[in-house]
Amino acid sequence: MPKRYLLVVATFLLSLLLYIDRTCISTAKGPIVADLGLTDTQFGWILSAFAFGYALLQAPSGAMADKMGSRLVLATVVTAWSIFTGLTAAAWNFVSMFVVRFLFGAGEAGAFPGMAKAVYSWIPTKERGLVKGINFSASRLGAAATMPILPLVISGIGWKLTFVVLMLVGFVWAGIWWFWFRDEPENHPSISEEELKLIKADKPTPSANTDDEDAGAGISYFKNKNMWLMMGQYFGSNFTFFFCLSWLFTYVKNTYDLSFESAGFYAAIPLLGGAAGNVFSGWMVDKLYAAGHKDWSRRLPAIIGFTLASAGILLSLGQADVVGAVAWLTIAVFGADMTLSPSWSFCIDIGGKHAGKISGTMNMAGNLGSAIVALAFPYLLAWTGGPEAFFYMAAALNAVAILFWILSNPKNVISA
Repeated sequence: MPKRYLLVVATFLLSLLLYIDRTCISTAKGPIVADLGLTDTQFGWILSAFAFGYALLQAPSGAMADKMGSRLVLATVVTAWSIFTGLTAAAWNFVSMFVVRFLFGAGEAGAFPGMAKAVYSWIPTKERGLVKGINFSASRLGAAATMPILPLVISGIGWKLTFVVLMLVGFVWAGIWWFWFRDEPENHPSISEEELKLIKADKPTPSANTDDEDAGAGISYFKNKNMWLMMGQYFGSNFTFFFCLSWLFTYVKNTYDLSFESAGFYAAIPLLGGAAGNVFSGWMVDKLYAAGHKDWSRRLPAIIGFTLASAGILLSLGQADVVGAVAWLTIAVFGADMTLSPSWSFCIDIGGKHAGKISGTMNMAGNLGSAIVALAFPYLLAWTGGPEAFFYMAAALNAVAILFWILSNPKNVISA
């Protein structure tokens, strides 16, 4: 098997673990709130604590991956976030849980920028769309598995021990990654000459249209229109998806009067739609790229995705039963996740050797959207008495993101 395929397996498993760890707290909301005496708005702040920690460390983590390599950075961040996953079980009140989840988010921040750097070094350009789609589909599968399965695990061993077990799984992944991976494929002891030539031959050549001579200067990234467009559209994408991670379980349970187990089942379905959207979009990105449509291989899947997301969110409102609501939300999340592969492929295109920091900056903006979702949903629900205002806001953000993609230009690179 080509060694780059093993890299895809490793990052697939990491993405799976990333979202199991991240989603576990939403699934365990009932017993956590009961044990710690929390309100819904306090729990919203705990969810946003993760997103703020995750967002604030995105760009620094990406810069670390660019400078120190994905081998060290991913081994370190997985170990760090696993420690804070375990420490979640030690929280005793609102403040302690808020601090632990903020640090957990900060630990997870380096995961996708680190993976982006590894993909840049190991994966030929023509294969990157599908690889990013596969990686992101794993995150959705991890979250989807968490919704119906973890309630059973938590019922059996308790929410505290569940977090400890997840911590140990993270330690195992970090150890295997450190011993197997190398930052550059030519340094891997068992890669073939044939595969190495394939990887190196497909490395993109720098464009003459760069923003500045010092491609590593952090502030110069923000002089490039593409950076702001990617940040804006990713804010809208994350705003939609993070609702599924944070409040969908509670929303379907309370709105349609479901049991704990039934709510987990229905909350998992849109996440499976997201996994399918990632793979389909990744395939579409690579097909369009291979056909010679490089610019539209990034734009078109994202534009289609945001259109589906906006329509699905609006049509999910007012459904009389949970099946109809979940069906439209599944279409919305399928669409929202169609935007991920082109977004990260676009950042790798324009970022080059600084792909980690560029993608991390985009992801920072996206996760500010996640932080706002965690707070906006419970507060808007309390202020307006229904979910309509929140859903209209999400649909509008998706619509604006379509315009951002129309204005984007992958030829306008940020770094050499």
